[in-house]
Amino acid sequence: MIDTSKPHPARMYDWYLGGKDNYPVDEELGRQMLALDPRVPVMARVNRAFMHRATRWLAEHGLRQFLDIGTGIPTEPNLHQIAQDIAPDARVVYCDNDPIVLAHAAALLRGTPEGATEYLQADVRDPAAIVAGARAVLDLDRPVALSLVALLHFVSDEDGAHELVGRLLSELPSGSYLMMTHATADFTPEESAAAVAKLRAAGVTLALRSREEFGRFFEGLELVEPGVSVVHHWHQELGEPVPGQDDGVIPGYGAVARKP
Repeated sequence: MIDTSKPHPARMYDWYLGGKDNYPVDEELGRQMLALDPRVPVMARVNRAFMHRATRWLAEHGLRQFLDIGTGIPTEPNLHQIAQDIAPDARVVYCDNDPIVLAHAAALLRGTPEGATEYLQADVRDPAAIVAGARAVLDLDRPVALSLVALLHFVSDEDGAHELVGRLLSELPSGSYLMMTHATADFTPEESAAAVAKLRAAGVTLALRSREEFGRFFEGLELVEPGVSVVHHWHQELGEPVPGQDDGVIPGYGAVARKP
């Protein structure tokens, strides 16, 4: 059942990207975010572009299995299209907790005959359910790329954000990777504080983390060069720039790291 009485991050993200799969409550809060920082849609596109570049890098370096949590409403090209363009036999499991994403899951499942794509309706706060569902499609004895793009800033420390990532990674073998982006208040403290307050009032958690706090998600992993970087600076050669990405600060970090 889709709850249209309160905003949801997946539908707000869709609105930022110019999509149609959102409701007035999502647009209303989205416009409040734009009033605080008109570059929010650019940030959404920058995160999407990072996912494209990181997926491309991983597929070019031999990864053939991807677990994408916090998938969001389909926006082409999707992760499986990037991965399967390089490796047609790539297997991809998408996961999200918003029923509206489930309603559009068919668009996520049109992959190559040689590969596999599947969708799970589950919440990142329930890693056991995600792992169980993923195991039906992915071989968890072989490396998996775990994608957490623009997701963990919606999970507070009280909800055990770092522990959730650790739990998911513990189920994946050596040679697996974590690809992740995260919003921060490091560059825009005043605007960020106002955004956190508005979202909290609307029932949406926003846990902005510093560069150091974001780096903690990668403890024990081997960071891919250039390590933790501002999102759109990570391997720019692997994709086209997002219009407007260099017109001001993009308050977010991205990184990819290997599990030894």
